[in-house]
Amino acid sequence: MLYHLLFPLHVVYSWLNVFRYITFRAMLAFLISFAFVLVLQPVFIRKLKSLGLKGQPIRDDGPKEHHSKSGTPTMGGLVVVVSVLFSSLLLADLTNIYVWITLAVMSAYSTIGFIDDWRKITQQNSKGLSEKQKLLSQLGVGIAAGLLLMLLGFNSSVTIPFVKGMTFELSLLFILFVALVVVGTSNAVNLTDGLDGLAIGPVMSVAVTYAIFAYVTGNIKTAEYLGLDYVAGSGELTIVLAAIFAAGLGFLWYNTFPASVFMGDLGALGLGAVLGIIAILVKQEVALVIAGGVFVMEALSVIIQRYSYKMTGRRVFRMAPIHHHFELKGWAEPKIIVRFWIISIVLALISLTSLKLR
Repeated sequence: MLYHLLFPLHVVYSWLNVFRYITFRAMLAFLISFAFVLVLQPVFIRKLKSLGLKGQPIRDDGPKEHHSKSGTPTMGGLVVVVSVLFSSLLLADLTNIYVWITLAVMSAYSTIGFIDDWRKITQQNSKGLSEKQKLLSQLGVGIAAGLLLMLLGFNSSVTIPFVKGMTFELSLLFILFVALVVVGTSNAVNLTDGLDGLAIGPVMSVAVTYAIFAYVTGNIKTAEYLGLDYVAGSGELTIVLAAIFAAGLGFLWYNTFPASVFMGDLGALGLGAVLGIIAILVKQEVALVIAGGVFVMEALSVIIQRYSYKMTGRRVFRMAPIHHHFELKGWAEPKIIVRFWIISIVLALISLTSLKLR
């Protein structure tokens, strides 16, 4: 909005020409989103408490230490999501269809998460929506996004990082591929959100990684130099990702151990989905497996545990997702969180090396 209001005035006030630069608007989005969450998150926490809403119910089969967290306010991801929406709409080019697709997918998944959280709070159980209800609604949004991209003539090939010129054309299968990436990333982030600050750290490192990917793929000269698929208009997603990183930083102020508020499915599903759809839009889908390696590890631990128990009656991990396995091994919660953050940062840097190693 500010971009459309102020940039045209640069012919009169030359200094307003700075609004043409994505980097400048991304920095503004960062500052606004960070301040938004830092100021409004405690207001939101107080509001939840004043309404008499009970906090996050804790699963009965979880580590015993987690029972002390019962009653902690949840749905703090609402402030994060709203800050990203506000900053993006304020500073991004609103004629850019990719910005709208990204924000729409995030909003849709956040709505699914809100319904899930609301049921958990009002019914005071840790189940919320059934797995079938959640999965079908997530798939519906993902398929709709994939179909829209196909109708827009979006490049339906998949690029393999670290290998120059290796792509696979998916054609109509691209619709299903989009849905799987978005649903998978969304649920993987949600599974990671089990310790104070654990999920938001990797979300931030992936957001920074993809902000760089978005900026270079949206610049025709840089994309050509690096051997990347040029995606006209994808640079505007840098603004959305800067807002995500800043909102995560602000949220971490209140979510760090011991947490004053939980993100909830509302935040985890929305943020996971937005990272997944952006990975598609900047043609770095496979790199997300590396950059989001912590999310992949968490999701795989659940899958392995479930199928191992079904097929053999034995568990591979003491408890899944894997962060609970380390808790039951005696690791302190802050140690698990920080070590997972370190892994996430290293993996993000490895994924960025794909820009040159081709």
